[in-house]
Amino acid sequence: MKALLLIAALLGASFSYAAKTYQVTGPVLEVSDTKIVIEKGHDKWEIDRTADTKVMGDLKVGEKVTIEYTMAAKSVELKESKGMKKKK
Repeated sequence: MKALLLIAALLGASFSYAAKTYQVTGPVLEVSDTKIVIEKGHDKWEIDRTADTKVMGDLKVGEKVTIEYTMAAKSVELKESKGMKKKK
Protein backbone atom coordinates (compact mmCIF):
# COMPACT_ATOMS: atom_id res chain seq x y z
CA MET A 1 0.00 0.00 0.00
CA LYS A 2 2.84 2.41 0.85
CA ALA A 3 4.47 1.67 -2.52
CA LEU A 4 1.22 2.50 -4.31
CA LEU A 5 0.95 5.82 -2.47
CA LEU A 6 4.58 6.63 -3.27
CA ILE A 7 4.05 5.92 -6.98
CA ALA A 8 0.90 8.06 -7.02
CA ALA A 9 2.76 10.92 -5.30
CA LEU A 10 5.67 10.71 -7.73
CA LEU A 11 3.38 10.66 -10.75
CA GLY A 12 1.43 13.61 -9.39
CA ALA A 13 4.61 15.57 -8.81
CA SER A 14 5.93 14.88 -12.29
CA PHE A 15 2.75 16.15 -13.95
CA SER A 16 2.05 19.06 -11.60
CA TYR A 17 4.37 21.58 -13.31
CA ALA A 18 3.10 23.21 -16.47
CA ALA A 19 4.48 26.38 -18.02
CA LYS A 20 2.15 29.33 -17.79
CA THR A 21 0.30 29.93 -21.05
CA TYR A 22 -0.67 33.25 -22.59
CA GLN A 23 -2.94 34.26 -25.48
CA VAL A 24 -2.78 36.86 -28.20
CA THR A 25 -5.51 37.57 -30.77
CA GLY A 26 -5.29 39.43 -34.05
CA PRO A 27 -5.24 39.18 -37.83
CA VAL A 28 -2.54 37.06 -39.48
CA LEU A 29 0.00 39.12 -41.42
CA GLU A 30 2.37 36.32 -42.43
CA VAL A 31 2.49 32.52 -42.20
CA SER A 32 5.34 30.08 -42.82
CA ASP A 33 6.38 26.65 -41.57
CA THR A 34 8.51 28.31 -38.87
CA LYS A 35 6.53 31.38 -37.77
CA ILE A 36 3.16 33.14 -37.57
CA VAL A 37 3.05 36.94 -37.55
CA ILE A 38 -0.07 38.68 -36.26
CA GLU A 39 -0.99 42.28 -35.56
CA LYS A 40 -1.92 43.23 -32.00
CA GLY A 41 -2.89 46.90 -31.89
CA HIS A 42 -0.06 48.68 -33.69
CA ASP A 43 2.49 45.95 -32.89
CA LYS A 44 3.53 42.94 -34.96
CA TRP A 45 3.91 39.74 -32.94
CA GLU A 46 6.17 37.06 -34.47
CA ILE A 47 5.61 33.69 -32.83
CA ASP A 48 7.62 30.55 -33.60
CA ARG A 49 5.78 27.67 -35.23
CA THR A 50 7.03 24.10 -34.86
CA ALA A 51 5.92 20.66 -36.00
CA ASP A 52 4.11 20.37 -32.64
CA THR A 53 2.01 23.52 -33.21
CA LYS A 54 -1.63 22.49 -33.46
CA VAL A 55 -3.61 24.45 -36.06
CA MET A 56 -7.38 24.06 -36.14
CA GLY A 57 -8.71 25.27 -39.48
CA ASP A 58 -7.17 26.89 -42.56
CA LEU A 59 -4.41 29.23 -41.37
CA LYS A 60 -3.87 32.00 -43.91
CA VAL A 61 -3.10 35.71 -44.13
CA GLY A 62 -6.02 37.92 -43.14
CA GLU A 63 -7.72 35.40 -40.85
CA LYS A 64 -8.30 36.48 -37.23
CA VAL A 65 -6.70 33.97 -34.87
CA THR A 66 -6.03 33.43 -31.20
CA ILE A 67 -2.61 31.97 -30.46
CA GLU A 68 -1.83 30.27 -27.16
CA TYR A 69 1.87 30.36 -26.32
CA THR A 70 4.38 29.92 -23.49
CA MET A 71 7.59 31.76 -22.65
CA ALA A 72 10.86 29.95 -22.01
CA ALA A 73 14.35 31.27 -21.36
CA LYS A 74 16.96 30.33 -23.99
CA SER A 75 19.87 31.75 -22.00
CA VAL A 76 20.58 33.85 -18.94
CA GLU A 77 23.55 36.21 -18.68
CA LEU A 78 24.40 37.85 -15.37
CA LYS A 79 25.25 41.52 -15.59
CA GLU A 80 27.46 43.23 -13.04
CA SER A 81 25.43 45.45 -10.76
CA LYS A 82 26.52 48.23 -8.44
CA GLY A 83 26.40 45.88 -5.45
CA MET A 84 28.65 43.23 -7.01
CA LYS A 85 32.34 43.36 -6.08
CA LYS A 86 34.89 42.89 -8.85
CA LYS A 87 37.22 39.89 -8.54
CA LYS A 88 40.96 40.59 -8.72
